[in-house]
Amino acid sequence: MKDNFSKQAATYAKFRPIYPSALYDFIFQHTPRFESAWDCGTGNGQVAQALAMRFTRVYASDISAGQLAQAPVLPNVQYALAPAENSGAPDQDFDLVVVGQAAHWFDFERFYAEIERVLRPDGLLVLFGYGLLRFDDAVLDAQIDHFYRDIVGPYWDAERQYIDDAYESLPFPYEKMACPVFDMYFEWEFEQLIGFLQSWSAVQHYEKQHQSNPLEPIIEEFKAKWGAEKIKTVHFPIFVLMSKPKI
Repeated sequence: MKDNFSKQAATYAKFRPIYPSALYDFIFQHTPRFESAWDCGTGNGQVAQALAMRFTRVYASDISAGQLAQAPVLPNVQYALAPAENSGAPDQDFDLVVVGQAAHWFDFERFYAEIERVLRPDGLLVLFGYGLLRFDDAVLDAQIDHFYRDIVGPYWDAERQYIDDAYESLPFPYEKMACPVFDMYFEWEFEQLIGFLQSWSAVQHYEKQHQSNPLEPIIEEFKAKWGAEKIKTVHFPIFVLMSKPKI
């Protein structure tokens, strides 16, 4: 698994979107018990924090020490520096395993073997993430597309294709449960857009290769496309894969 987010961990924690309560409510409807959950690839602990409100015990792991340093300290959350494929958890330890915007980085065969080891017989596995942001503004969206594909496009890892495919192409060896459509909507100022773009792993790869920030030369173009409005509504489509692997 690649650690693409330690360098910009603080930026990631500040500007990445927060999943809606409706997504968690749906997941919890299918969770057999609320004793223990594993937030695999927790990053800055956003999902772990939501799980901690319902579960007695939450285990939250990541390979990025920088990301874990940004996570909130909670009495019922145990953080661990561990890969998805080797959690260090006991056998049949979890009622729920969730992976938010991280499963595409995993070694799938080894990860699913780990799931089958640590998940309880009626336990639930949920992989979810979100696609490219949209403002429903053709001019601004075209500028984002230009930056995404033409400027930093060559610097995305190959695994990014799974996101572009909304996880339709992601290997998933279990029977998929039906899931409704979920979306995230936020009211953003211009600075939040730029902060979010700065958190992209492709931006970090570009900076490493060229020793320059790809956003800086086109900030004024983004401002012009943003226009005079102080606040704009941004939309992220959410995709979900959910199953009870052992049933």
